[in-house]
Amino acid sequence: MHRRFTVPGAVAAASLLLAIPASAASFSPGAPGIGDPYYPYYGNGGYDVSHYDLRLTYQPATDELSGTATISARTTQDLSSFDLDFLLDVDEVRVNGVTARFTTSGEHELVVTPRQPLAEDTPVTVVVRYHGVPSTKSAYGFTTWHRTPDGAVAADEPESAWWWFPSNDHPGDKATFDVSVAVPDGTQAISNGTLVSTSSQLGWTRYNWRQNKPQATYLTTLALGRFDITTGTSEGGVPVINAYSKDLGDNDGAARASVERTGELVDWLSGYFGPYPFDSAGGYVPNTTTGYALETQTRVYYSPAQFANGSNTSVVVHELAHQWYGDSVSVKGWKDIWINEGFARYAQWLWSEHEGEGTTQQLADYVYASHPADDPFWTVKPGDPGVDHQFDAAVYDRGALAIQALRNEIGDTAFFRLLKGWPQQHAYGNASVADFVTYAEQVSGKPLAALFDTWLFQPVKPAAPAARAASFAASPAGVEQPRSWKKIEATNDVHGR
Repeated sequence: MHRRFTVPGAVAAASLLLAIPASAASFSPGAPGIGDPYYPYYGNGGYDVSHYDLRLTYQPATDELSGTATISARTTQDLSSFDLDFLLDVDEVRVNGVTARFTTSGEHELVVTPRQPLAEDTPVTVVVRYHGVPSTKSAYGFTTWHRTPDGAVAADEPESAWWWFPSNDHPGDKATFDVSVAVPDGTQAISNGTLVSTSSQLGWTRYNWRQNKPQATYLTTLALGRFDITTGTSEGGVPVINAYSKDLGDNDGAARASVERTGELVDWLSGYFGPYPFDSAGGYVPNTTTGYALETQTRVYYSPAQFANGSNTSVVVHELAHQWYGDSVSVKGWKDIWINEGFARYAQWLWSEHEGEGTTQQLADYVYASHPADDPFWTVKPGDPGVDHQFDAAVYDRGALAIQALRNEIGDTAFFRLLKGWPQQHAYGNASVADFVTYAEQVSGKPLAALFDTWLFQPVKPAAPAARAASFAASPAGVEQPRSWKKIEATNDVHGR
């Protein structure tokens, strides 16, 4: 392991050790992971972040990124050292204003040792100065930093922060953000939240973005390039900021025809999920070769490939639904992904019904009938799919089937009260599948553990609900495909790398 110290030499290192009080023996390193069994080394233990302040400079011609991250946190244990998830080259680390030792470990761990140990439940400010070329970095054999002809994009799931800022990279530690990026004049920097200000000096323009609601690190995005930016306000009063690479080519028209409906769709979804939880909405379409979309908070990332076959409002509905289910209310652990993807998929079903292209029940029947009992589709358990199947189609489609089964069981009145109540109950926090089951029972007044076990946790095809069995028997050759299905199906891989 290669170690780098901000204070060189044996004498300086010895003086640091002498400065640590004897009681430091009771202090211990923070864990190199937050405790998620799917991703043991994602996130870190020992502290909780409240705010990230990122002040960066980016050169699109060379993909060079440099800057300073200031992290405000509070310790959750007595700490002798702690980890940050990060890949770029670190020049200096300061803890509470004092230079600290640092080294690297594993695939993406920056290990920081402050001069003085940190007592439990005390505020701490960590400043990291760094630089590097993100496109030259990889971890576990992949990258989430995507170069474009005129810049780059950071957007991926379940990780993307490591390539551009040091963090506690897990949804369990959400924080607010200030993201300030200087780029050469003519290039723009787009991030989450609202654009607070811009300033220009000596051929460079600085863009200052603010997200004042808690945000998971993987939902923090950065787009650097030449964009056509549109702004507006939804009928319900939500500011909307959208952006399109100036070289999208044939996909440009379809992308705009879809994403420019963001304000309308935010208002429509608010009718089902309650008030929009953030201060702005929107999306951006960079010129990337990726194929997926991602619910990056307030500023959704869309690959142009999502619009290669024409406009697709269904994918916009999917990603906007995540603003409630996934962004405002985030998973406790990655095994809880059904709460994100099942409800975003069900929102597409609701949109299909709204557009007269297939009701939610018709879509449920089609999905159920399309997969015979021996289809591996039924072996994936949406309630705990495992890391290898976290974004499997079954998490989306069987996940939405579970929601329709719940609706049929508890009735529309309780169901739609639940749809709105859940995002309010856990606003800006985290929740699990178990939490959802408990809440659904409270709202409906019915025992639902068996229903959720059948649809979310058993690796077999559930028996057809009694109310639907007759229709399946009458159509042994299958159920007619709803007109909306092709557009819905196109989002099965929206989060695939």
